Amino acid sequence: MGQASTPKLISVLGGEAAKVPPVWMMRQAGRHLPEYLELRSRAKDFLDFCYTPSMATEATLQPVRRYGMDAAILFADILLILDAMGLGVEFEKGVGPLVQQIDSAADLGKVRAKKAADRLAPVYETVSRVKAELSAETALIGFAGSPWTVSLYAIEGRGKTDKSLAWRWAHGRPDELAAVMDHVIEATAHYLLKQVEAGADALMLFDSWAEGLPNNIFREVIIAPTKKLVTRLREMGVTVPIIGFPRGAAAMLPEYARETGVTAIGLDTAAVPSFVNAEIVAGMPVQGHLDPLLLIEGGSRMDARVRELVEAYSGRPHIFNLGHGIRPETPIGNVERVLKIIREG
Repeated sequence: MGQASTPKLISVLGGEAAKVPPVWMMRQAGRHLPEYLELRSRAKDFLDFCYTPSMATEATLQPVRRYGMDAAILFADILLILDAMGLGVEFEKGVGPLVQQIDSAADLGKVRAKKAADRLAPVYETVSRVKAELSAETALIGFAGSPWTVSLYAIEGRGKTDKSLAWRWAHGRPDELAAVMDHVIEATAHYLLKQVEAGADALMLFDSWAEGLPNNIFREVIIAPTKKLVTRLREMGVTVPIIGFPRGAAAMLPEYARETGVTAIGLDTAAVPSFVNAEIVAGMPVQGHLDPLLLIEGGSRMDARVRELVEAYSGRPHIFNLGHGIRPETPIGNVERVLKIIREG
């Protein structure tokens, strides 16, 4: 058993199979909470919200206070690193993020990686403030976008596209794409190092746009850059666990788990427990993967699925989570019900 001062989630990431799995939910700080909506209404815009430590701290802590989650995840956004690297980033209501589009890797090389990370000082202040407020039993997770996903936004200029431009770079301009990702990797490594120095107990890498890639391209834009980032973090002295979440990896998941060097695997909504248990090495921690839409619907099918997932991973280190972020229309009572089932059976 982990020591009393070690959060359960960190013990599980260290390879311990807990009888009652720790639980948190992606996007747990957000629009399904009335207290979040009230807080958000006070910010000038979303970037202002992320860059104001008092507000970002409060948003991070709200779901921990309400639900007693086993982890808090830093309230920030994966595109802050591009903002710090000198690209204009805006969040337009009803449209989503808009990013100054790049034409070449040189567009991302204008700000040195360490300087870009230094520009995100308000984020590290948020981490420090949250850490000071959390109990010793609650883990604090820092995060960043993975190299492919962050680079894709820079290439496409927005998220709501068919992603074909970035995919065409992968096929037709692979060296240029690799150079773009190298810039992102180095800035992200400094960014995550500073999160850990400020108090993050674990890190998570979100590869939100890993879905549907041809297997050869997946190796080039997901596995190789993630391995490079993890290796760089370890070279810099970062020892905390790293959760990799390649959403939509499907059959490439075992190779990702073997090759990237991540500590644990985040599982998406489509993950199949029998496949995961057969193909992901037994001692490797996994995190996931209740469907957020089922969390909205609730009822007996949700109850059964929660029990099924807990049982499926009972023999290995497992963190209960969603397979994607919690949706704004999610009833608070359904979240409470999931926690009750996990903790009380």
